[in-house]
Amino acid sequence: MKFIDEVRIHVTSGNGGHGSVSFRREKFIPFGGPDGGDGGRGGSVYLVAQASLNTLIDFRYQRRYRAENGHGGAGRQMTGRAGHDQEIKVPVGTLIYDDDTRELLGDLRIEGERLLVAQSGRGGHGNLSYKSSTNRAPRQFEKGAAGEERNLRLELRLLADVGLLGLPNAGKSTLIRAVSAARPKVADYPFTTLYPNLGVVRVATHESFVLADIPGLIPGASEGAGLGTRFLKHLSRTRLLLHLVDMAPVDESDPAANIRALEAELAAYSPALAERPRWLVVNKSDLFPEEAAAARFQQIREALQWQGPAFLISAASGAGCEALVYAIWQTLPDLPPAPDPKQTEDWGDESDEDEVLEAWQGDDLNVKWEENEA
Repeated sequence: MKFIDEVRIHVTSGNGGHGSVSFRREKFIPFGGPDGGDGGRGGSVYLVAQASLNTLIDFRYQRRYRAENGHGGAGRQMTGRAGHDQEIKVPVGTLIYDDDTRELLGDLRIEGERLLVAQSGRGGHGNLSYKSSTNRAPRQFEKGAAGEERNLRLELRLLADVGLLGLPNAGKSTLIRAVSAARPKVADYPFTTLYPNLGVVRVATHESFVLADIPGLIPGASEGAGLGTRFLKHLSRTRLLLHLVDMAPVDESDPAANIRALEAELAAYSPALAERPRWLVVNKSDLFPEEAAAARFQQIREALQWQGPAFLISAASGAGCEALVYAIWQTLPDLPPAPDPKQTEDWGDESDEDEVLEAWQGDDLNVKWEENEA
């Protein structure tokens, strides 16, 4: 299964049924009068959030959805049957936009939450509705109203409390493996992570938070370098960002310069996201003796003039990870909730999802939800 987080679909609600023209015809009742029933309403189209889904891949193969039309009325004042509603299941965390007006229609964050996206057509009146003292034998009827059509854009944004941000091979996937039961791919080459991963970090009984790992960014990402900023939107719901940095990069680059470069990319993508609370996490302390690692950690903080929280860890050995997890757990209740999505956004071309899918051929891409068994 592929991880697809953005699709476009077309939905159409059902037309209302036509009203009926009918007159009562029974023995010994010569002037029975009109008895044509109304038409039934058409079916509406709803989007329903379902937690068991974690990708929009199904919409790659079916893009048009239509609810059932209402049935016409009949004699003896019988109203036509209403059309069945069409319920479309989407992952929790899906944003729904009108693709023509770019209006945000809804944000499904809760399991079972429903959103009406196409209103059913109203059923037409039968000739019984037109009976009056001056019109005793009406032959008028009303046609059912047409259903509503809409082009929709669905965008999946993962629901996570904390997001990991950093260069490729900074150790983000190793960290999420160390603190949760998620098992993203880890290797010694860049861009090992090609899709977002989620891990549930369990701190105590009934106490946990969700950590999101996205593919690594590189300088120039806002202009499309590497995987660009395609997955940065998955950090938009997070309340805290962990800026993970390798204290001893293989290319011998300056860790402080790497942090500044990614800060610039983050600000270029979204000034609001750049202002989100961000902690510095310096990784791979196991590569140095304890005193040397502490000295290098202090050197990086001074070079950045970092005033916020900072942690020295080793995701590979687990050193410092427990202190980081408990600090996050204690801080999250005091952080403001994630802001609501914007009403309009800069949308990419419709071909974007196809280009990314082609680039990922051969990989089993899927978001993994795992809980730490500890």
